[in-house]
Amino acid sequence: MKKYTLKRTDPEHAPSYLIPYEKELNENQLSAVTFGSGPSLVIAGAGSGKTRTLVYRVARLIESGVSPASILLLTFTRKAARQMLDRAAALVGTQTEKVAGGTFHSFSSSILREYASAVGFSASFTILDRADGEDIINLIRGRLGLTDRERRFPKKETIGEIFSKAVNRAVPVAGVIEQEYPHFAHETEKLLEILAAYTEYKQAHMLMDYDDLLVHLVRLLEKNEGIREALKKRYRYILVDEYQDTNGLQARIVELLGGGAGNVMAVGDDSQSIYSFRGAHFKNIMDFPTLFPGASVIKLEENYRSTQSILNLANVIIDRAREKYTKILWTKKGTGTLPALVPLPDEPSQSRFVAQRILDLREEGVPLSDICVLFRAGFNSFDLEIELKKRNIPFVKHGGFKFMETAHVKDIVAHIKVLVNPRDAVGLKRVLMLVENVGPRTEEEITGSVLSAPRITEGLAPFAGDRRFGEGIGRLSRVLASLEGRDLNPAETVERLLEYYTPIAKRRYDDHPKRLEDLEHLAIIARKYRSVESFLTDMALEPPSDSISDITREDPDPERLILSTIHSAKGLEWHSVFIIWAAEGYLPTTYAAESADDLEEELRLMYVAATRAKENLTITFPIKIITHRGPAFGRPSRFIEDIGEDVLETWSVEEE
Repeated sequence: MKKYTLKRTDPEHAPSYLIPYEKELNENQLSAVTFGSGPSLVIAGAGSGKTRTLVYRVARLIESGVSPASILLLTFTRKAARQMLDRAAALVGTQTEKVAGGTFHSFSSSILREYASAVGFSASFTILDRADGEDIINLIRGRLGLTDRERRFPKKETIGEIFSKAVNRAVPVAGVIEQEYPHFAHETEKLLEILAAYTEYKQAHMLMDYDDLLVHLVRLLEKNEGIREALKKRYRYILVDEYQDTNGLQARIVELLGGGAGNVMAVGDDSQSIYSFRGAHFKNIMDFPTLFPGASVIKLEENYRSTQSILNLANVIIDRAREKYTKILWTKKGTGTLPALVPLPDEPSQSRFVAQRILDLREEGVPLSDICVLFRAGFNSFDLEIELKKRNIPFVKHGGFKFMETAHVKDIVAHIKVLVNPRDAVGLKRVLMLVENVGPRTEEEITGSVLSAPRITEGLAPFAGDRRFGEGIGRLSRVLASLEGRDLNPAETVERLLEYYTPIAKRRYDDHPKRLEDLEHLAIIARKYRSVESFLTDMALEPPSDSISDITREDPDPERLILSTIHSAKGLEWHSVFIIWAAEGYLPTTYAAESADDLEEELRLMYVAATRAKENLTITFPIKIITHRGPAFGRPSRFIEDIGEDVLETWSVEEE
């Protein structure tokens, strides 16, 4: 029989392409898209067309004759994978449907179901969502007798968070407790006991939580060479998006599947590695060339978002990083106006300035929806939110909480409402339900007594001797008596209530240190007011009801300003951007200054914030800062200090 050999198409020497890659891509993007065999790291600077590069890379591989089923695209959201493959499909057709694309977790799930027996599970194992996992933890917590009300033990949500952080950060549970929950350090042994029982329970009942998917896939690949080699042959080309956001387990999966001469292309930006609190490990992207010897490093430095003046500032900021892939962002957009550094006398002045400039920009034709105010932490915008409401400037907030949506702030304000209006049954109900052992029925009974009495304390008096909740009612009565009937000073009132509320917060919230910090800021805001009535009036203004996730939907009122934490703003862009509270102790935070690695991440946060702006960038900070310890002198963040006027222009603001 005569044989005829059908030669395999060499991806490097495909005869022709339907897509005009040279016209669609810049030089460096083209280098990444047409890269041949072996590992490569694409350092994609902010606004440099990272997604476009990945889309065209998929299309190029398919046009080169690579089987779509042998391409694995790993992302951090299902939406990102779907959008990339849809865009690739628009270029090369429905062949992209065979590409294995999805999140690390969805990929892990599919492989583990295929090889479940190798990790001691059945293929029909159940994946627990967060709530399911917490319920099992609570069940075990109860079996171990750790639900006694007399004992202050972490709640199920906190326990689940501790376990998850330990897995994703590859640190012992004891380390997580020491770093973030030191007030539970004495319970470490019991928490480890819960973890052991939780792990055993999941195995016995064929259950995996989200973290287990990564853990078991790594174990499968490490302990089963045959399976590992089979998967490496199946997925000849591996593409990883946002590689700087991978944790240790995810990086290990990429290494195991693409080790040796594997065709791994990792795309990311070391300068935008800002999610260590989620377990992302900055070293992963820095160590990629070590894990994959001979890897080519391709840099995307042409920016399609910002003016050169904004990029010049971003380049100066990131040049101060201790460890980085050096890159210089540039653009063809033009120079544009210089970014501005605006020192303001105090926080209220900062809020008034930002609000006025936003209205100025709107008059110049910039829609509110194309203006964003960025900040390090959610509470940094509280004072600004009040100012925006006064001026009737609508806004939505990304990340953190709106001021009046935080339960602990609502709790304090409820007490003040009751002092001002003893007939406020809604506020009274909230206040009473904070008292330990007071349930709905008891609350109704006490409320009836208070509403029928001439003074709040007289209505509470009959219940102060009850053995179940009398002690709590007594404490409440004493703090209200110390304030009732007086000409209340807002700041003193908040501070007095904060003393009363602190043990309640410690009992109710596992993250009480953060919540108490918010309330200290509330006391600072209260100092602006002469009367509690004016304070409550501003606090009671109706906040926007939309959540951050709604911003991508079609908005019936698109004319709304964006407020956002920097973490929530990554990947987004606006015509004009304000960075507020760019002061030492706030960006970077005081805590970050104690660690070199944390300080580096704070620097990258400033870089991410600056590169969100397309045309205008304004950075502000207050000179006089009021803290719970008293006034302090504010100075600009070390990340922007001593930058020349030719890069960052200083503005002087005068009162009219």
